[in-house]
Amino acid sequence: QLQALASDPGPLQDFCVADNSSRVLVNGFVCKDPKAVTAEDFFLAAKLDMPRDTKMSKVGSNVTLVNVMKIAGLNTLGISLARIDYAPLGENPPHTHPRATEILTVLEGTLYVGFVTSNPENKLFSKELRKGEVFVFPQGLIHFQFNPNPYKPAVAIAALSSQNPGAISIANAVFGSKPMISDDVLAKAFQVEKKTVDWLQAQFWADNHN
Repeated sequence: QLQALASDPGPLQDFCVADNSSRVLVNGFVCKDPKAVTAEDFFLAAKLDMPRDTKMSKVGSNVTLVNVMKIAGLNTLGISLARIDYAPLGENPPHTHPRATEILTVLEGTLYVGFVTSNPENKLFSKELRKGEVFVFPQGLIHFQFNPNPYKPAVAIAALSSQNPGAISIANAVFGSKPMISDDVLAKAFQVEKKTVDWLQAQFWADNHN
């Protein structure tokens, strides 16, 4: 039996700047005419050196994304980043990136971080990080970051291996879906009474991503 496998080892051109005016739907974005590309397509005055407001967040964190929606030149390049600000005792709650591995660097403060492996082990790998230390969250696995300091904020920069990693906040997705998941389903899944599920679904599940 003969088998043939073939693939391109990398990009077939220097870049493929996203053409946001195109109505063609592809997995990603259509390429802008290279002759019309400028340096501005690869630039964003993101002000990532500036602290973000965490007071308006119920979880005490603010995630500032820099992805292909912010920089058209990231299209097809498989990378993005985020600045994450944490209030004292703030957290970036359990979530997953379906399309990316994440590597996180603490710039200021202390963070307790971790991820959980898939079924059946559901093993927690966790670590307390200090300024300058780095931790990796494998693609698709549920992970979190928490600032244990009740007095000082923390800041981190995360790099992600996708131009558009996506983020699924677990509590938001389960209890804040639209329309709501049946409380019969969730009561059985979490082994709690339906009134507990109803209470959770009645909460305001805000997104901390910007």
